Amino acid sequence: MNLQNVLSEDLCCVLKEDLKNEALFIMLQMISNKLSLPKDVADQMTRNIFYREQLMSTGIGLGIAIPHIRFEGVSEPIVAVGINEEGIPDYISIDDDVIQIVAMIIVGKDQHKEHIRLLSQVVSLLKQKEIKEKLLFAKDPHEIYTIMTGK
Repeated sequence: MNLQNVLSEDLCCVLKEDLKNEALFIMLQMISNKLSLPKDVADQMTRNIFYREQLMSTGIGLGIAIPHIRFEGVSEPIVAVGINEEGIPDYISIDDDVIQIVAMIIVGKDQHKEHIRLLSQVVSLLKQKEIKEKLLFAKDPHEIYTIMTGK
C-alpha cells in the first residue's frame, strides 16, 4: 500500500493545539470532512479513537504518536498527519518524549492486513531521522504531504 493512496494534502496540518484531545479532534475533523461522513458516523469514529487512547496511549516514542483504529464506518484506509514542532506535552509516550508528530490511521473494520501494513509503513517512515527532522520544520500541509509521500 502506497501512502499516496491514503494520504492527501488536505489530511495534513501544522497543529497549533498543544493538548492531546484538541489535536485529535482536529485530525478527526479532517478525516470526517474528507470522507463526508454523516455526523453520527463521525461521532462514533471519534468515540472509538478516544476509547483506544484510554486503553493505552498511542505515543510510540521518539516524539511520534500513531492513533489508529479499525472502523466499520470507512471502506478504504485513510491517514492524517499533524505536526506540532513545540510538542503536545499531555500526550503520553512510552519513552516520555513530548509528541510532535501525530499520524492517525483509520481502516475498515475487516481490513486487518491493510491496518498492519499501514502501521508498519508509517512507523518505519517516521522513525527515519531525516524524515522526522524535515517534518518538524514543515510550514504547511503541502510540505508535510511532500515529505510523507516523497512527491
